[in-house]
Amino acid sequence: MIKVGVFGAKGRMGSTVCDAVDSDDGLELVAKVDIDDDPKEMVGAGVEVAVDFTTPDSVKENVRFCLDNGIHAVVGTTGLTADDLAEFATWASASKGNVFVAPNFALGAVLMMRFAQQAAAHFDSAEIIERHHERKLDAPSGTAIRTAQMMNEARGKEWGTPKTATEKVPGSRGGEVDGIHVHSVRVPGSVAHQEVILGAPGETLTIRHDSLDRASFMPGVLLAVKEVGGLEGLTVGLENLLDL
Repeated sequence: MIKVGVFGAKGRMGSTVCDAVDSDDGLELVAKVDIDDDPKEMVGAGVEVAVDFTTPDSVKENVRFCLDNGIHAVVGTTGLTADDLAEFATWASASKGNVFVAPNFALGAVLMMRFAQQAAAHFDSAEIIERHHERKLDAPSGTAIRTAQMMNEARGKEWGTPKTATEKVPGSRGGEVDGIHVHSVRVPGSVAHQEVILGAPGETLTIRHDSLDRASFMPGVLLAVKEVGGLEGLTVGLENLLDL
């Protein structure tokens, strides 16, 4: 039985994680920590794995606390930079705890990213449209950024993305991640949605994933909670835990 603690336990994702852990026979929820609570509750409760779905402002402090106390951390908070991840790796190397970070815990989203990566070498251009709820703090999403990175890793050459001579409204073509235009939409009623559109002469390929409920993230979160103790240092991406 793995003893689990949750940072951001009163938030939308945090409360869903608490319910999922409570429903799993192999896990025991022993600590729920929110913004006004003392994280030392994690230590007193004997937490072995802590899950963090908080904000970019607090996640680093929470991860540092976990590693300082030999607690494994599973992080779903978005907005982390490459420098943040490098710090996590450094901290983990000096700790008995490991860190697992995933930009998206939905199994379908991981497959969408992998399919886009496989297709990247076979098309001339690609664009990503991601849509989330209006309360999401960062744009573009971590999933969109990671998708573009994976596609570029597989491609090995520049994209032939068409250039627009005149942008009547600045930003109309979206942001750009190494040649891939990324468009962020924030609309009430949404959860997490992304489509990758690839184009070549005479054809397009659209790869799309929709999370319609936060329950879609829970199988991936629970898998990470169970596996993080057997990893080493920092691991990024749920694909590392799947037989893909």
